[in-house]
This record gives sequence, structure tokens and C-alpha cells, in this order.
Amino acid sequence: MSATNLITTLEKLYKLHKSLFDLSVNKTDIIKKGDMSELDRVLKGEQKHLAAIHTMEAERQRESSHYLQSRGVPFNESSTISQCIEHSSLQEKDTLAHWQQKLIGIIRELKDQNELNQKLVYQSLQFVNMNLSMTQPQPESSTYTRPNGEKKLPSSQSIFDSKA
Repeated sequence: MSATNLITTLEKLYKLHKSLFDLSVNKTDIIKKGDMSELDRVLKGEQKHLAAIHTMEAERQRESSHYLQSRGVPFNESSTISQCIEHSSLQEKDTLAHWQQKLIGIIRELKDQNELNQKLVYQSLQFVNMNLSMTQPQPESSTYTRPNGEKKLPSSQSIFDSKA
């Protein structure tokens, strides 16, 4: 069995990751603008991409397992691209290694972009909290304190005359 199906799956997986990266870059601009409705739309798109990536990753694992099985190689439940590279012909080895490196690169870029987005959202949250604390008055102390700093303990005597 050749690695054609596996390579096709890797190409699809790369395209999905690239598309998710593009959404992430778009999300950065939306966070900077503060457009919440557009951010919600992008987040829904990211969820769809993540579901598709999860499905494609399951297919990649299945194809990797089939490929290793056709080569007579024992493998564990989650076969990797590196295992397939080890047990492939020279031409397939180069192609598989190429797609592996492309996937590693786009995932690294995606991770960096997501970290940037996380920092931007955190800074926005800090800004909102600062504005809220500036606009809300701080509550005054509700208890009386004596000038010497001692607090008067409440007496057990009621203000109202209960006999009246």
C-alpha cells in the first residue's frame, strides 16, 4: 500500500489548520476593534474548524495505522507520522516529512497567534475592570469608629421601648 491516502489526509489537515490560522489572524483585528458581534461569529467559525480538524485527525490516525499495518509494522493505538516516515520508501519519506514539517509550522504559528489573542483579551478585560472601578464609588465604612481607633461594640439595649 502506498502512502497516497495518508498524504491526501495530511494535505487536508494542513488546509484546515491554515484556514483556522487565518481566522485567528482575523480575530486579532476584531479584538483590537472591540466588535463583539463579529467576534462571536469568528468564534463559531473556529468551533466548526476545530470539529473538522478533530474528524480529520481521526482519519489521519486511521490512515497511519493502515499504512503501518500494510508494511507489517507493529504499532500502538495512536500511530504517528514519524512512525510512517521510518517505514516508508525514499520518495514517500520525503513527501511525508514535507507535510509533517508544514503541519508543525502552521500549528506553531497558530499557537503563537492564539497566545497573542489571549493577551489582547486579557488586556481588554483589565481595561474594562479599571474603568468600572473608576466609575463606581467605593462604599464608606458602615460602622462608627472612635477617633482613637477603637470600635464601639453594639450594646444589647434596643433603641425602641418594647413596653410602649
